[in-house]
Amino acid sequence: MGHSAAVWDYRAATEIIKDWNGIDQVVVRNPQGSSVKVSLHGGQITSWRNEQGEELLFTSSKAIFKPPKAMRGGISICFPQFGNCESSQQHAFARNRTWTIDENPPPLHPNDSHGKSFIDLLLKPSEEDLKFWPHSFELRLRVAIAADGDLALISRVRNINGKPFSFSFGYHTYLSVSDISEVRIEGLETLDFLDNLRQRERFTEQGDAITFESEIDRVYLSSPNVIAVLDHERKRTYVVRKEGLPDVVVWNPWEKKSKSMTDFGAEEFKQMLCVDGAAIERPITLKPGEEWTGRLTLSVVPSSFCSEHFDLQGKSLR
Repeated sequence: MGHSAAVWDYRAATEIIKDWNGIDQVVVRNPQGSSVKVSLHGGQITSWRNEQGEELLFTSSKAIFKPPKAMRGGISICFPQFGNCESSQQHAFARNRTWTIDENPPPLHPNDSHGKSFIDLLLKPSEEDLKFWPHSFELRLRVAIAADGDLALISRVRNINGKPFSFSFGYHTYLSVSDISEVRIEGLETLDFLDNLRQRERFTEQGDAITFESEIDRVYLSSPNVIAVLDHERKRTYVVRKEGLPDVVVWNPWEKKSKSMTDFGAEEFKQMLCVDGAAIERPITLKPGEEWTGRLTLSVVPSSFCSEHFDLQGKSLR
């Protein structure tokens, strides 16, 4: 657990609570009242609230909060494989395992700690995991909330195996929106994407922005480090910044698929949009002893802060 002592009291910043199943969740707060909640089941972010207490992530009213299934909503860690959004549980087992609090993680850049409240989690493979995916690793996750309420996730994968291994990775992120028909994404124009609804056929995005009127399940390739999700009705914009995650998955199940999902309400597709920073097309390969780092930062700004203000070339996350 961590804090910036000059800014914020450690004991007040971090609290461990139990969920409905008795599983530990860590609540991390900043001095202004923003908060993030992370479960030790899957290292899953289950809540991110601004200083007014408004929930910024979507969770289905029908979500199943019972292991081993990952909860439908929040932000889940997809490792060591990120298929489509409904990828099989065993291939993305990190989100179904019990993580531990990492009391003494290897150091990160000072800016990853300064002025932030944070918690560090750790996952190592079980004997069962090694049957599915026979590679020894350490997966670390830092969950941090800054003074301005920005949510930062930093994942580190280290190969402690005797041979190289490859993996894909994603932050499966459910954003809460007012009405999906009033939402657009900027920053992915002209990019190639793989369409999971058409056997992963490759296309080029033609629109000036991505808008929504039917089911979508796409992997946008070689994307910029900053993209914007504009919610016209709420007059606010989610700014998604990422490093080490070249791809972006955009997913909304729409009406027909929603009705077939047992842990998702039939009309809830209108209030959510998944925009996932990911590394999918080109798996990451680590030699023994090597480490990979992927960062995701989510901000919320008024939509008057339009896209011209964003550094689409990739502002540093630190």
